[in-house]
Amino acid sequence: MRTSRTALAALAVLALAACGNNQDKTPVAGDSKSDKSPLAEYMGDGFISSGNGGMVSTRAVGANQKPTEEDLAKQRKVEDSTVNCMKTAGFEYVAVPPEQKTKSKFAEAFNLPPDKFAEQYGYGISTIDWSKAGAEDDANDPNKKIRNALSKSAQKSYDEALNGKGAGNGMAVAIPLDGTGKPEDVGCRGKAFSEVYGDPSKHQDDFKKYDALFKDLEALNKRVNNDQRVVDATKGWSDCLADAGHSGFKKIEDARGSIQKKLDTLTGNKGADAGAPAGGGANVTIGGPPSFDKVDAAKLGELRKSETELAVADQKCKAKAFDSQFKTVQYELEKEFVTQHKAELEAYRDGMANR
Repeated sequence: MRTSRTALAALAVLALAACGNNQDKTPVAGDSKSDKSPLAEYMGDGFISSGNGGMVSTRAVGANQKPTEEDLAKQRKVEDSTVNCMKTAGFEYVAVPPEQKTKSKFAEAFNLPPDKFAEQYGYGISTIDWSKAGAEDDANDPNKKIRNALSKSAQKSYDEALNGKGAGNGMAVAIPLDGTGKPEDVGCRGKAFSEVYGDPSKHQDDFKKYDALFKDLEALNKRVNNDQRVVDATKGWSDCLADAGHSGFKKIEDARGSIQKKLDTLTGNKGADAGAPAGGGANVTIGGPPSFDKVDAAKLGELRKSETELAVADQKCKAKAFDSQFKTVQYELEKEFVTQHKAELEAYRDGMANR
C-alpha cells in the first residue's frame, strides 16, 4: 500500500517544491478518467486503482486534476508572498498567474484516452524528456529572464533565496532523512507555501493519528492482490503478453518497470534512494528527471519503439484478462472495508478537508 504516513508527508514536501514551478511531471496516463473506487469518497478524488494490482492516492499532488478557483486563489497568494519575500532578500520576482502554468503540451498529452496515449507515448517514460517539460513554461516565465540577466554568483544567491539552500534552480528539493520532514531552508517559495497552506513539516504529525487506518489499508491491498481471482487474472495477463511476444512478466507492474530500468541504464540514473546515507540525520536532494541530451540517440530510439509496443500490448492484455476481474475484487473488498471502517474513514476525510 503506497498511502502511508511517511509517503504522504514526503508528497507534501515535494508538492511544496512544485508550487509555482509546475514540477509535477509524473502523472499516469488515463488515471484521471478511471472510475472512482468505493474508498474515493473518503481518501479523496485522486484515490484510484493504479492499474498494477495496488491502490494509490494522488490527492497530495493532484496529477491531471483541474484546479478549482479556490486552488488558483491560493496559488496566487503563494506567488504574491514570494514576490514580497524575494524583494526583502534583494531580488526581483514577478508573480506568475497560475492559469499560465496549466496550458502545457505535456498536460494535453496526458489528457489523451489511455489507448491513444499508449500508441503515441507508451508509458511516457523514455518517450518524453521530462527534463524539458518545463521549457515551454520557462520561455514565458519572466523570472527566468530576470535570473538569466544576473551574474553566475548572483544566480546562485537568487536560487538560494527562492528555493532554499541545496535546492538549485527549481529542479530539486532537499529532504532530511532524520524523520523531521523539514528541509533546513525552503527559501521564499517554501515560506510562501507554508503561509498559505500551513507548515508541511507538521503534516507528518497530522498522519500519526491515522496509523491504524493506514495499516488496515495495507492489509486490504494485500487481500486484493492475493485474492485467487486476481492471481488468476494476473496469470491471464502474463500469458496474453507472452502470446504477443512479451514474455517474462509475472507482476502487473513488471512491464512498465522494465522500461524504467532500461532508461535508467541509458541515462545512468541510479534512482532517488541510491547514494542516500545509511545512518540518517542528513539531507538527501531529490533532483529532477535526467536529461536525454547525452543518451545514445539510436539506443533511445530503440527503447522508445519497444516501449510503445509493450505499452500497447500491456494495455490490451489488461483490458482482455485483468482489469474487469481486478475491479470486481477491488470494489467488493473496498465496500466491505468501508462498512467495517466507516468511522475511521470519515475522520480521515474530515481531517484532510480541514487541514
